[in-house]
Amino acid sequence: MQIIIDFLSFYVLTTFATLNTYIMIYSMTGYGKSVLQLPTKKITIELKSLNSKNLDLNVRMPSIYREKELSVRKFLASKLERGKIDFSIYVEATAEDTSTQINMPVVKQYIEQLQGVVNGDPIEHLKMAVRFPDALNTIREEINEDEWKSIEAHLNTATNDLIDHRLSEGQALEQDFHSRVSKIGTILEQVITMDPERIEGVRERLRKGIDELKEKYDENRFEQELVYYIEKFDITEEKVRLKNHLDYFTENINSENSNGKKLGFISQEMGREINTIGSKSNYAPMQQLVVQMKDELEKIKEQLLNVL
Repeated sequence: MQIIIDFLSFYVLTTFATLNTYIMIYSMTGYGKSVLQLPTKKITIELKSLNSKNLDLNVRMPSIYREKELSVRKFLASKLERGKIDFSIYVEATAEDTSTQINMPVVKQYIEQLQGVVNGDPIEHLKMAVRFPDALNTIREEINEDEWKSIEAHLNTATNDLIDHRLSEGQALEQDFHSRVSKIGTILEQVITMDPERIEGVRERLRKGIDELKEKYDENRFEQELVYYIEKFDITEEKVRLKNHLDYFTENINSENSNGKKLGFISQEMGREINTIGSKSNYAPMQQLVVQMKDELEKIKEQLLNVL
């Protein structure tokens, strides 16, 4: 019985460790929201995230909370890392709770002055008086620290909601990347298979061109020149490097950190090798395969713009 318990404990621990070390990529697109209901008001915290090269924070909050903006920015920067982030706090009064009061002495003076100018309905005079300057006093509210602690808790909830959304979007991106990288790898295998046929085709075209000149030539010298010419079109290094880049890209998708910038750099290297294969191929069927690889890579690059 103890052996079974030990085995189950080991399985749970190793499974949990595996889950903790494998982190999928995150998208920069996400949405998070949390609503705090207080006795006299409803506070809604909303977060929206889009892709951006760096962290671009746009914070909108009522003036009463403005002194807390710096701490909010630091919190969001530590949690969200990159992206164009729109953060908003909306406050909706749900009970009789107002910070604006009528300035009675001023309003009375306005009414008296209006009555001295023209006789009329006192109600109309009152309507006019409250529109004049200083007719209303706004009492500046102070932050209730207990209320702010509740807001911070809901800010954390909304942020985690956005992160979960980013992870969900990242899972879809990851599947797409695996599919497209695999497709490029499959096309590369076709290029590798086709390469001997391509080299032989280049050799035959050159020999045919020489034969059509109907000139005598040194066979040994021709072979030397042919080897030199064909070496210029050799794509062995490009094939190896492209294969390594594809493996490195997959390895970084499955790494512990979501790093869209690094994946972007790797995709650029992949593009260089594919372009070089295309320029060296000198063979229409292989160039068609190169176009297919370029098409898949461009789709990868477009999606990488949205990876955290």
